Amino acid sequence: MRRWYPAVLCCAATAALLFLALPADVDGVPGGVLIGYVAVLLLAAVAGAQRATRVPSGWRLRGPLAVGLGVVLLAVPASAAFAYEGARDEAVERMLLGRLAKADRIVTALDGKAYDSATAQRYKRAMAIYRGLADDHPDSKAADRLPESLDAYYKSVAAPFAAKKYCAAITPLQHLRTVPDTLGKEHLGALATWPDDRLATSLYECGTAGLGRRAADAPLRELLRTFPESDQAAKVEPALEAAIATREAALKGAEPCAAVDELRAIGTTANALPDARIDADALRGDTDRAVEKGMYACGVDEFKDDEFADAARTMKDFAAKYPGNGKRERAKDIAVAAEIAAARPSAGRRLPPARSPGGARVEFEVANLGPGALEVLYTGPTTGRVKLKDCASCRIFADKPQGDKACRAGVSKYPRTTLRLPAGEYHFLYKRATVRDRAEGARLSASYRYTDCSFVTRGTAGLGLT
Repeated sequence: MRRWYPAVLCCAATAALLFLALPADVDGVPGGVLIGYVAVLLLAAVAGAQRATRVPSGWRLRGPLAVGLGVVLLAVPASAAFAYEGARDEAVERMLLGRLAKADRIVTALDGKAYDSATAQRYKRAMAIYRGLADDHPDSKAADRLPESLDAYYKSVAAPFAAKKYCAAITPLQHLRTVPDTLGKEHLGALATWPDDRLATSLYECGTAGLGRRAADAPLRELLRTFPESDQAAKVEPALEAAIATREAALKGAEPCAAVDELRAIGTTANALPDARIDADALRGDTDRAVEKGMYACGVDEFKDDEFADAARTMKDFAAKYPGNGKRERAKDIAVAAEIAAARPSAGRRLPPARSPGGARVEFEVANLGPGALEVLYTGPTTGRVKLKDCASCRIFADKPQGDKACRAGVSKYPRTTLRLPAGEYHFLYKRATVRDRAEGARLSASYRYTDCSFVTRGTAGLGLT
């Protein structure tokens, strides 16, 4: 028709559309642009039809040629639209693969890092991307590659387990057990139960590794409640029994006190576990018997290590807690000797004798010439303690010579008792509530009869031995 200006206008509109549409992206061409372009096409078609009817046909083939060109002009946009939609789908696939790659980079960057609140949030961010791909684009190429990414995700989160850091592996493995609720089991396959055995192993290994050294009941209690039928749960009671036996054997070693502390911790752990899965009564009995034996061994060890105050406290506790134990009286003697040695170290050079020696006895009279009740502890060839009641009528002496004079004048009117002791070197500790404790030593001979007077002088305690 040789209408060049309208043809140029149509070509310009098409060029503008191509400029806006190419290259194809996820969002496609804006709707307003498409509506405008369709309007231009309709106007061009109407104008072309009008002009075609007014132009005389001087060429027989012009009509069929125009029809053919029209078909071509219709086919080209239709084909282009189809191709453009395919290009747009490809752009969407690239975008989704980019999202998948972003999530994979987050996971890769977390490899080898401790699982804490910060890393947990980043793992959750990656999982949110995976969930979006699985739920919103299940037929995409990115969704097809999701199993590989999830496998890498699980291995990254569970890295502490692979490194045999079982206590550190518990929290991340617990997180993995929540993923099926977040993502759906249908997207996970075998990964849905993948953490279970690993978490059970971590709970068992962490709990048993801490037996006696820290609170081990939390991981073991969770193991027995969460995986009660697991092989790991079945090993908990034997592990406790072995731990008790090991510490009981250690009572004969160099550190019995540490073994006692560990036995107490094991007993606490056993008491905290569900009774349905272990024989708590039997374990408690084994632990209590071992602790009873260990307390005595600990007190002896403390005495030998010159830790006299600790030894006295341990042996007093032992005697009070186990009145039926055959070593109770021996423990009481060691407690007395240790208490004296805390004030007079020479009294702790050796343990007090287990039996009082035979032979001649020394008469040793102890008298209380001061106000307040008096307790006298002694150790040497034999060990013991004696208590004298308060002397209400006694006065405080001005100095030691006055107290000695009163002692020599006779003690029949004072609270007193007479001990019959084997001869030898003795250490004494005098305890009166109103004054500080005082320690003394003396060698007693069977050739003499002794009177030991305890009195109070101004500012201090006085002792007299005649």
